[in-house]
Amino acid sequence: MVGWRALVPVVAMTTMATTMVTAGPAVGLGPAPAAHAAVAPERKVVYLTFDDGPSEYTGKVLDILRANDVHATFFLLGANIKEHRALAGRIFSEGHSLQNHSWSHPDLRLLPWPVFKRQVLRTDAEIRKQTGYTPGCLRPPYGAVNKKVRREAAALGKRVRLWTVDPQDWARPGAKTIARRVLKQVEPDGIVLLHDGGGDRRQTVAALPKIIKTLKERGYVFHRLWCG
Repeated sequence: MVGWRALVPVVAMTTMATTMVTAGPAVGLGPAPAAHAAVAPERKVVYLTFDDGPSEYTGKVLDILRANDVHATFFLLGANIKEHRALAGRIFSEGHSLQNHSWSHPDLRLLPWPVFKRQVLRTDAEIRKQTGYTPGCLRPPYGAVNKKVRREAAALGKRVRLWTVDPQDWARPGAKTIARRVLKQVEPDGIVLLHDGGGDRRQTVAALPKIIKTLKERGYVFHRLWCG
């Protein structure tokens, strides 16, 4: 799956810019929702999230996360899971959260209900086939959200989850720039948008160790998103 971001319609990008700041507090931390109460109030939590995978870069991201004892959330495309089933299984087995990013990355606002439903449920089925787990979160492609998307997501048992930090790594501005943008924007309970698929993600992979190291030095702890 190559070059999602080159196809983004202007209206979708405008929606993404206006909606990403309303992502709100994260839901569910740690290995299960009960772990939420175990996080001390004074600790700073951050959520690393990766969109558009799995892909050839996902394994490299997983290697870095494992080396740094960090967990993250992966918003997966059903079509890519079908092509990289082993990677989807590895994401799950290494303790990360797998969530729904649609089957083929359409603008969900434009889809009639039967197509919307198929985009979400086919991806659920592919994730469940590899892990036995059904996602509770949905991240609409492009961050394109309106009342229709939220209503139809809820009808499928999904909560829409966006982000608060967008370094625009999809545009490949350079690894140093990606890291600098994340570190400048991040605040406690921040949800960081990164990409492990949808194109050449070498810069994101290169930026990730710096992001993790600096956030740890600032006292952040890393948790996963859950919407169950």
